[in-house]
Amino acid sequence: MSWRVMGQYIETCSCNMLCPCYFGVQELMIMDQGWCATALAFRIREGNADGVDLGGRTVVWAPVFPGPTLFDGNATARLYLEDGASADQRRELEGIFQGQKGGPMAALGAALISNWLPTQTTDIAVKEEGETITVTVGNVGEVRSSLLRDPQGLSFELRGGGFVAGMGLESVDLAPSASKWSDPDLRPFETRSGARGIFTWSG
Repeated sequence: MSWRVMGQYIETCSCNMLCPCYFGVQELMIMDQGWCATALAFRIREGNADGVDLGGRTVVWAPVFPGPTLFDGNATARLYLEDGASADQRRELEGIFQGQKGGPMAALGAALISNWLPTQTTDIAVKEEGETITVTVGNVGEVRSSLLRDPQGLSFELRGGGFVAGMGLESVDLAPSASKWSDPDLRPFETRSGARGIFTWSG
């Protein structure tokens, strides 16, 4: 059965601005600290999979890559799903965001994630204050995204290939982060880099 999801993509990672993975070129994708940890929130505005409505649900994906580049893989990752999601929604969301149903996460999961931790169902709260979005995930952490602007008030946008296209995005706005993550089964980390845009996936 086919599926489709679209909504807001909010990314944060432990590298300095800008995350080198967006270039999609192996020799440039060197992690600032020799390793990388990231938390990505997906706010689904519209979605359907095998007849299950997925609109209005939020999913957070947190992988830790031992480095030194993304292509070295061997990452450990966990999905966090809202505790308000139904059993059918959780099943379909896990299938999509672990890459079992194709789409962008299939390439990431198959090639780069060696260890999927059990999916965690928890409270996920989203708060918007002006141009800052904070997604709080239970008691393990948050994704905090603030749109970057220059002194003249202009934002910064990336378009085209690399990680932008690979994640099903037409463009992303740079949005630095000040997030913290403390899942006991993952390496504790803080994020600095960040971006956000609109994703559209199908399979």
